[in-house]
Amino acid sequence: MSRINETFNRLKTDGKKGFIPFITAGDPNLQTTGRLIVELAHSGASIIELGVPFSDPMADGPVIQRASERALRYGFGLKEIFSVTAEACAVVDTPIVLFSYFNPLLQYGVNKLVLEAKQSGIDAILVTDLIPEEAGDFAAALRQNELDMIFLIAPTSTDARLQLVAERASGFIYAISRAGVTGSQESVSKAAEHLVMRMRKYSSLPIAVGFGISSATQVREVWRFADAAVVGSAIVSEIEKEARSPQLVKNIGRFARSLTMD
Repeated sequence: MSRINETFNRLKTDGKKGFIPFITAGDPNLQTTGRLIVELAHSGASIIELGVPFSDPMADGPVIQRASERALRYGFGLKEIFSVTAEACAVVDTPIVLFSYFNPLLQYGVNKLVLEAKQSGIDAILVTDLIPEEAGDFAAALRQNELDMIFLIAPTSTDARLQLVAERASGFIYAISRAGVTGSQESVSKAAEHLVMRMRKYSSLPIAVGFGISSATQVREVWRFADAAVVGSAIVSEIEKEARSPQLVKNIGRFARSLTMD
């Protein structure tokens, strides 16, 4: 059983739901990324999504696009991200999902990628632009190294696509709350709840809902019908605001805790 499975089983036993914060690796710098992973783990994160900065983040809105641009200025790659992750995982045991577009993973080399990801403490990989119909070889490589493959589903996903995701996903399924790109929104789309209900027909895996979740009220709304809430742009926006503050890490931890307070 993977650490992600264990996490969701523990949450279910305790009658709780999951909180999954997202940060971009290298924003504002890699050293701070490592400290943020530890702080988020101590601030109630059930699982942490770690984004690989990419030059053409077509699924991301302006907040995460800017984070990628800032991180890419440092010129680091996956090797450095794995090093930072390994250091953080020596301190905390919160599962980590590597969140990336396929291009940088393919360039790194799939076999090398999955081996080093596993060694660094990463538990799963989500590839934004790799559809399940074309993910067979990649998913197989992850399985061989006991890494979970996380797939995205959207309100526009057909029943056939949902069934295919159910067959190939492991760990949990990430349901996008609405069509479009990442970014905060004022309310949780009704389409998100309907999507989760549709997916439950095909899979017993936990379902996390993200894209636009930015407040404690919205987190609680997602918890009403899903197993976990993902908060990305709102946290990345706070990192951007706090970039020059010596209290950045502590303040992000405080913000993360505020998202799960009753």
